[in-house]
Amino acid sequence: MSASASTVHDLIGQQAERQPLAVFAVSTQDDRRISYGELARDCRAVAALLASHGARPGDTVSVIMPNGLQTLRVLLGTMYSGLCVNPVNLLSQPEQMRYVLAHSDCRVVCVAPEWEQRVSGMLTDVGRPVEIIVIDPDAATLPMQADTLSSVDTPAPAANAVALLMYTSGTTGTPKGVMLTQQNLVANALAVSREHKLRPEDRVLAVLPLYHINAFMVTMLAPLAHGGSLAMAPRFSSSQFWEQAAQTQCSWINVVPTMISYLLEGEQPPREKTLMIRFCRSASAALPPEHHRAFEEKFGIGIIETMGLTETAAPAFSNPLTPSKRKLGAVGRASGCEAKVVDSAFQEVADGVTGELLVFGPNVMQGYYKNEAATRASFTPEGWLRTGDLGHRDADGFFFVTGRIKELIIKGGENIAPREIDETLLQHPAVREAAAVGVPDRHYGQDIGACIVLREGIACTEDELREFCLRKLGRYKAPAHYRFVDDLPKGPSGKVQRLKLTPLFE
Repeated sequence: MSASASTVHDLIGQQAERQPLAVFAVSTQDDRRISYGELARDCRAVAALLASHGARPGDTVSVIMPNGLQTLRVLLGTMYSGLCVNPVNLLSQPEQMRYVLAHSDCRVVCVAPEWEQRVSGMLTDVGRPVEIIVIDPDAATLPMQADTLSSVDTPAPAANAVALLMYTSGTTGTPKGVMLTQQNLVANALAVSREHKLRPEDRVLAVLPLYHINAFMVTMLAPLAHGGSLAMAPRFSSSQFWEQAAQTQCSWINVVPTMISYLLEGEQPPREKTLMIRFCRSASAALPPEHHRAFEEKFGIGIIETMGLTETAAPAFSNPLTPSKRKLGAVGRASGCEAKVVDSAFQEVADGVTGELLVFGPNVMQGYYKNEAATRASFTPEGWLRTGDLGHRDADGFFFVTGRIKELIIKGGENIAPREIDETLLQHPAVREAAAVGVPDRHYGQDIGACIVLREGIACTEDELREFCLRKLGRYKAPAHYRFVDDLPKGPSGKVQRLKLTPLFE
């Protein structure tokens, strides 16, 4: 493991020297591969390509490309060369994407062919020159002679240089640009590898979009720390998932709870398709215990539940690798950092008491780009990051998350965590997904509303759910309002965006 590395440049260089012929990435579509030796050469080529378009060390390069082997090269090559990469969420609303491109001060934008026209239109009034490079995410070569480009060598960037500028989804306002340094990224790549005891022979199925922090860190950067590899899929497909994992000989999978719910809806694959998979890693949002149990029972693969934020370079909590030591419903212990639970005055509370989760460590962001007020508000005076998550720690040091502070339902002065309502509804056989939200109420201030996605082919009425919740939760916590929906709005990480559901109850 590359424990001496402090930059992405180091990680790539060390693996290329140690095992140049070993595979770093393989495509699930056609078995094309990138070896570690080729990766180092390709990163130098990307550096030369960006420099030829005016990018200088410290500049930001935005990337608007779906998953592909070429996307990997562009993302890694940008950081390798000492530039800051800004992967743009392809699901952003046009106004949000325009804001990110303007606010990021990017000098170059790498776009997939189908995005060129739209992005050109977004850049017409940014007030600075921006070069556009059109790159096919699945192309074998860059848009210049690889031989000409690969001869350029690149000095290693500083460990404290900003390597990644990733914007939060902005569900509660303007997106904020999270600044993560080379050292932040390397620290968490090493932490993921250590936590899961990953080895050079391990390969992860990469189905999450690379513009999301989880995929960026866990499926792209973590293999660089232990010399492992990834199988690059264009996107998540529940019908192709197990075949992709088997064909590319993956030993672990990295998904979010939404994907787990879709896989549970699908057919059970033949046992030989899943035999090689050592564990499933669930991240980004809390996994309902009902889904956790059902997945392990159906597929025979143990789930390691983890949690992190963009601001912590993805994972900050993880359950242990050993199945008997994991705790159902917990996001795990602090991983690669320190964590604690505090009250509103930032004083640490006793185990079992609910408060806000704080994190401190080498994975924590430098701050928000050009937003000092938001940066100050996100840290305590002692420098701990405020996660905005509510939860508690148990006597064994495991952390449990019950909701977001902004999403807490306060009914008649009593705090009610939406997750408690969600998990109860998920126990009903007809419910595939559920999300509880606070609904304005003239008596209580807020009452509880629940949005329900039913399982395909199973009918259920509001009266049945109401009776079920009254029996399980009691009158005070049972939702007063129900809405049946086809889908729940989610961010790129798979987290339900509850605040987008409140208009359904107006």
